[in-house]
Amino acid sequence: MGSRKRFKTGNRFVDWILEWLDAILFAVVVVTVINIFWFQAFKIPSSSMEKSLYTGDHLFVSKLTYGARMPQTPLTIPFTHNTIFGKESYSTSVQWKYRRLPGIREVRKGDYVVFGFPDGDTVLRKAPAEDYHALVRVFGRETVKEMGDIIVRPMDKKDHYVKRCVAVAGDTLQVKDGLVWVNGEQQEVYPGIQLSYRVTTKAGAYDAFFDAEQLARVKSSRNVEKVEALLETDSEQASLEIFPFTGKTGWTRDFFGPLWIPKKGVTVDITEETLPFYERIISVYEHADVAKALEEGKYTFEQDYYFMMGDNRHNSLDSRYWGFVPEDHIVGRPVVIWLSTDKEQRFPKNIRWNRFLKFV
Repeated sequence: MGSRKRFKTGNRFVDWILEWLDAILFAVVVVTVINIFWFQAFKIPSSSMEKSLYTGDHLFVSKLTYGARMPQTPLTIPFTHNTIFGKESYSTSVQWKYRRLPGIREVRKGDYVVFGFPDGDTVLRKAPAEDYHALVRVFGRETVKEMGDIIVRPMDKKDHYVKRCVAVAGDTLQVKDGLVWVNGEQQEVYPGIQLSYRVTTKAGAYDAFFDAEQLARVKSSRNVEKVEALLETDSEQASLEIFPFTGKTGWTRDFFGPLWIPKKGVTVDITEETLPFYERIISVYEHADVAKALEEGKYTFEQDYYFMMGDNRHNSLDSRYWGFVPEDHIVGRPVVIWLSTDKEQRFPKNIRWNRFLKFV
């Protein structure tokens, strides 16, 4: 393989600078291509997936599995996603249509999936991690305006989340007693999935998160008198938090559904009662006319949707709180943890060596 030809000025210092610039430019192009089409680095930002994926896990996310998305906002500072030094790292002066290359396979139930946060189209500059739309429901739009600058982001510049896919397009999902049922069958309780419990002992009571293995050990302890799952039953209190935010469903985080997951090409009836389930899909994700859909009394979906949940079921803001994840928001599938760090520890104790190069 021949080497790339370089322009020579005859000045050794200038030639040295040009060689370095050439090497840097080449590296930027190669890494950018890898990030777009093959793999991208991702860091777990919260505890919503513990004890499956930990806060501080650094992952390589495969773009090949579900097919790489072509850039829609191409004018972006290399190696940034949406911010740099507290400002936007991209320009929306050029916007391309959504396109995705063919993937190895479709999203499956049980997959870990990295995706763009569906509610992340609008964020507060001073609090980008907060769900703007949830704040508006609770405090009102005018109050939220007083919280600072509001940023509107293009679809491919939304913050990235990672959750487990629990239902795919065409499925009917239900959560009963905190456990997931799909199409009438209880789904596998994967290792690491945990709920919160109240443990009563002879010395007193305490609340904690347990997965199935830990729960069995606690229940077998001689000092434990009773273990109760802390299930949310007050739907009135949860009405502004739980999708579709009408206060009419009686749903909570632990008693949710049944809910049908929209599928491409399927037509549904649109009425005043069903509109809250599909309004954001129609107006935001598929850029269609809500008034027209309501007038015609029907709507046909243009893409598939998914339902995502965190394995830390009582400490996860997921599809129960913001609804469906559109197909065009899917980024990729985590495949390996290449580094894991604990921010509560100092180097070298902060490195979780047992998670180094661990496949997920």
